[in-house]
Amino acid sequence: MQLPEGLINSLESIESFDKKAFEEIHISGELVTSIRLNNNKLSNSASVPGIPIPWCQNGFYLDTRPSFTFDPLFHAGTYYVQEASSMFLEQALKQTTDLTKSIKVLDLCAAPGGKSTLIQSLISKESLLVSNDVIRSRANILKDNIIKWGCENVVVTNNDPKDFSRLENYFDVIVVDAPCSGSGLFRKDPAAINEWSENNVQLCSQRQQRILADVWPALKKDGILIYSTCSYSKEEDEEIMDWLFEELPSSTIQLVLKNDWGIATSITAKGNYGYRFWPDKLKGEGFFLSCFQKKEGEYESDIRYKRKPEEVTPKEMKMVEEWVMPTGKQFIKYKNTVYAWPSILGKDFNILLEQLHVIYSGVLTGELMRNKMVPDHALAMSNILLASINKTSLGLEKSIEYLQRKDLQIETLHKGWQLITYENHPLGWINSLPNRINNYYPKELRILKDK
Repeated sequence: MQLPEGLINSLESIESFDKKAFEEIHISGELVTSIRLNNNKLSNSASVPGIPIPWCQNGFYLDTRPSFTFDPLFHAGTYYVQEASSMFLEQALKQTTDLTKSIKVLDLCAAPGGKSTLIQSLISKESLLVSNDVIRSRANILKDNIIKWGCENVVVTNNDPKDFSRLENYFDVIVVDAPCSGSGLFRKDPAAINEWSENNVQLCSQRQQRILADVWPALKKDGILIYSTCSYSKEEDEEIMDWLFEELPSSTIQLVLKNDWGIATSITAKGNYGYRFWPDKLKGEGFFLSCFQKKEGEYESDIRYKRKPEEVTPKEMKMVEEWVMPTGKQFIKYKNTVYAWPSILGKDFNILLEQLHVIYSGVLTGELMRNKMVPDHALAMSNILLASINKTSLGLEKSIEYLQRKDLQIETLHKGWQLITYENHPLGWINSLPNRINNYYPKELRILKDK
């Protein structure tokens, strides 16, 4: 692996940079695999064959990289494969925000969903998370991962950062994991070395400033901005911190670190604090994070919505109640599709529907057809399903066949719609008919290769 000479030269002035160790770790071939457990689906007693990540409660390093594709528990959303350094977001949230309160959080550059699923696991059920990506194809991947995680209090949007200026003083926390030159991921993606250039670093820096300036009005007074990149370059890290401090009235927030974490603290000439992750000093990839508190604006927004979406009728509600416990839920319709929203967030969901391009919200429960509701895959992945729903448990090989969307040759105790489960975790739906079984695992999610 030949690292760009321009990158190495630019890092020489950073106090925590160790050129020899940095170059050696990149040519070592060492790769770090880490996962984060879904505390919505796994008990605290769940055993993991790995070492805990010190800055993330549910994060673990794995000794070897298994085939996640052929692990049904991965498809059940019981864990997320996430880079260890980026899980430091947990500390940034816990140390800057009272997560027991009802708050509104925006994950602005959220795809594929690692940080959003982490945020959702930390905030209260009464809190709202808006997960956004400006690129539609990436927003669709984000939506799939939000569904797999079993989220109920999340709205997925496909908007440009400047669109959020309509939501003035709305969010308590905004997370900007900004698009960057990607030097921190060279070990995971050596091909990215060929795309790196000093000119691209400058272009990324300008884009990062534009993104921050565009989304800034949406943060309320005293709200928290968490900025991060997977770049080593000062132009995208320390210099962005100082630019933000000068241009957008704010104050930096110092986080508390433990010495054995191996994270380097970077203090700029203007006194702003950032945190650098060097792969030669810890188990993780290159990462940078800083936190700021907004010092202008208002404490509350005065945004209102003009009209309510259509709600299900009492007759339709009876169909829905065959699948979902309705307590604390609001059921709305889009054509014949039914979504379950947390009642406590109904006002906010309505505001977001009017102000943004929403592609997913709450839990898609199913489609109304004649006198019944056909359940959606998202309902199977959620935690709002009635416990009394019929289930068929499968072993490993049959679960893989199901996830490949193959025809299943199995016996079921019941006929009709039922959940397929693996080790008590739902994978999706089947409809067991007298002479065959219809596999309803989504085509776009199916495993395409054979084991």
